[in-house]
Amino acid sequence: PISRPYSAGRTARMGRVSVLKSSADASEAAPLTQISPPGDFKAPKPKPFSVRPDKILDTVGASLALIFRLATGVFVSGYSLRIVPANEIPSNQYALELAGFKIKETSNLRPGPEKPIEIYEFEGCPFCRKVREIVAILDLDVLYYPCPRNGRHFRPKVLQIGGKQQFPYMVDPNTGVSMYESDDIIKYLVGKYGDGNIPWTLSLGPLTTLTEGLAMIGRAGKGSSYIPSKLPPQPLEIWAYEASPFCKLVREVLNELELPHLLHSCARGSPKRQALRDRVGHFQVPYLEDPNTGIQMFESAEIIEYLKATYAL
Repeated sequence: PISRPYSAGRTARMGRVSVLKSSADASEAAPLTQISPPGDFKAPKPKPFSVRPDKILDTVGASLALIFRLATGVFVSGYSLRIVPANEIPSNQYALELAGFKIKETSNLRPGPEKPIEIYEFEGCPFCRKVREIVAILDLDVLYYPCPRNGRHFRPKVLQIGGKQQFPYMVDPNTGVSMYESDDIIKYLVGKYGDGNIPWTLSLGPLTTLTEGLAMIGRAGKGSSYIPSKLPPQPLEIWAYEASPFCKLVREVLNELELPHLLHSCARGSPKRQALRDRVGHFQVPYLEDPNTGIQMFESAEIIEYLKATYAL
């Protein structure tokens, strides 16, 4: 069985995660102690607001979701902003700066769970995307167990613990609650960790599901099929949020390689933007930390290359 991971509280969420154990046959995976980055690997320097030329079409395709989903998941719950003089916000605080002014962002988020919610899902599922959007809106940290088609580790686990292979499947270790059905999961999360109100873009029934599916046409099912890989001893950690096309490209590969990962959600208005800036001196997503190799890095295109070189068989 997979051990219950990560019992740190909300104020210490960026600590390490305990070792995973798979109930699946591990014959396809290399010994866990052999995981190491490419020999010549060097983490790139972050390059804000830039797209590598060979990733332009991928980024455009991933950006279509912003149109079909009306930017759902870009902002946390209760988001608001004010444009203020640049000197009103200290230089060590995260804020966007524009023409001598800064954008001060606030929200009315409720306290999150002590332990991360656990969700079994995969990137190309419209019902799973609905849940990922509410995760971004509520600013939750989630331990994702990717379940791509033909996945060897976590699809069988869902059948074992839940009784059927259906996605998404949520486990809340804080309350002992577990459930299928995206609408039920959304209702539970906003009731437990939000203000009880479901955003209108997530409450339109079949129309919501239709637009969730349309949001994925630009990526043609990427992130849905398993690529043979090594199972890491510890989940990777990533700072990202659902509406970012750069984050989506990285999560597709995390799903294809079936790499469990703790996602620190940081949509606009999230206090974790400041937390990441304090941690590494800069805010930009996606940002990856791999406790199995010690690698820490920005830049989506390079993160994708690193994941494939390190974990794909």
